[in-house]
Amino acid sequence: MSQPEEPTSRPMVRPSDGIRTGRSFWLWLGELLPQRSDYDGLSTSWRGDIVAGFTVGVVALPLALAFGIASGLSAQAGLVTAIIAGLVAAVFGGSSVQVSGPTGAMTVVLVPIVARHGVEAVFVVGLLAGTVIVAAGAAKFGRYLAFIPWPVIEGFTLGIVVIIFLQQVPAALGVPKPEGENTAAVAVRAVGEAVRGGGMWWAFGLVALVVAIMVGVPRIHRGIPASLLAVAAATIVARLGGADVGVIGALPSSLPTPSLPAFDPGVVSDLFGAVLAVAALAALESLLSAKVADGMAGVGRHDPNRELIGQGLANMIVPLFGGVPATGAIARTAVNVKAGAHTRVASIVHSLVLIAVVFVGSGLVAEIPLAALAGVLIVTAVRMVDVGNVATVVRATRSDGVILAVTAVVTVGFDLILAVQVGMAAAAVLALRQLARTSVPVAEPLPLLDADTASALRAEHIVSYRLDGALFFGAVQVKRNYVSFHLMPVYMHPDLLDNASPALKKRMQGKSCFNFKSVDTALFQELDRLIERSLERVRQP
Repeated sequence: MSQPEEPTSRPMVRPSDGIRTGRSFWLWLGELLPQRSDYDGLSTSWRGDIVAGFTVGVVALPLALAFGIASGLSAQAGLVTAIIAGLVAAVFGGSSVQVSGPTGAMTVVLVPIVARHGVEAVFVVGLLAGTVIVAAGAAKFGRYLAFIPWPVIEGFTLGIVVIIFLQQVPAALGVPKPEGENTAAVAVRAVGEAVRGGGMWWAFGLVALVVAIMVGVPRIHRGIPASLLAVAAATIVARLGGADVGVIGALPSSLPTPSLPAFDPGVVSDLFGAVLAVAALAALESLLSAKVADGMAGVGRHDPNRELIGQGLANMIVPLFGGVPATGAIARTAVNVKAGAHTRVASIVHSLVLIAVVFVGSGLVAEIPLAALAGVLIVTAVRMVDVGNVATVVRATRSDGVILAVTAVVTVGFDLILAVQVGMAAAAVLALRQLARTSVPVAEPLPLLDADTASALRAEHIVSYRLDGALFFGAVQVKRNYVSFHLMPVYMHPDLLDNASPALKKRMQGKSCFNFKSVDTALFQELDRLIERSLERVRQP
């Protein structure tokens, strides 16, 4: 009688496993959502937070208006972005003092999108980019953005500065913006139009006035909001002088009603590259700003993954109100910290100040000359350049200088998306080149041999080498001319030990001669080649 088959064993599932999994999920979710600890110390810092929020709100007003116009949309779009992004990112973000809103770097990406696909495409790009950023934060990709090389960051920042400056040339000269997508070409055409008599001296004079005030006032007292004072002075001078210059125009006295942007599947597929560029730029600039704020504020380190969640949610909500993609703003964050901010309440107050402007001061804002905002952006762009950082990168190594220059030139000549790709590719190639140079063969004396025996073996091209570093395809190609057929023949193949003494055989067999940090298939291919050539030489009569 056959024995009954034993039941197939199955892994035992304990009730606690499901509880542990569910608990881990809630812990993971709790790390990415607002917490009560976000407002620790508010009972003692609330006065400073309110003062800082009001200060940064005053500073942010002209910048928000200017960046909205520079993006190819309107002053209203910039103002709405500063309000919504500043509020949402403050509540859900990972930094206690970060201030978010429209920035100069983002305008550089948005202008070509508006030129090619229209204004509606900006809202679609912002919504999709926000979704990508939220997904990156949920997947905890925040720490990986630190691997972007610093010369690439400095390079496209330098290129962005040049583009923002060139974008203001038509408004500064008082001429209509010429047709074209390339900013440098448009600026050249605008200068030509002004030389032919199409410009207005009033516009140039207002720009000069704004620049003089923004540069001079901080030298007198740093606490005075120089940009707001400059815009107010330019507006008064234009009104009293009866200047015939373009102004912002009427603004609504309330926030727009939220609505979904129009989706066209055909256009969305064309915007895929722009979505990735906006998402990458928003994430990178926000984390960079938050990192800078950590060193200034002394309120603890930011959470990079939660910061991505906050910025992603902000960019998903802003397009519903007609705003542009936003990032953490380094300049406004620095003002916030220096004004005494300690918690995210300061950024929330900054948004409330801008809301008050919409409901109460929209009539006054409508009279601001566009030339005045151009002057604000010119000064802001120049201040974006950290000359010390650029000089450090250029002096560090020749490779870093090349990466910075290539990234900056491609940014100005083509676009930011291509510039980052080219910069990363150049950095990767130069890094591999440097890594290949660290892979070196080091000659070592043959063990347990007297001088005569060692000399005889060297005459037969038998020597001992140790390979240090990373041996990959780049290192193999670099060292191929140096590492000849006699590279480690004794160590690599037992057949070559036939004529050696018993003591030498015992000493050398099993001997390790590798100290590699990393290898790839090129190592094995090259070693096979060397073994075959060594065997051929030994077998020759």
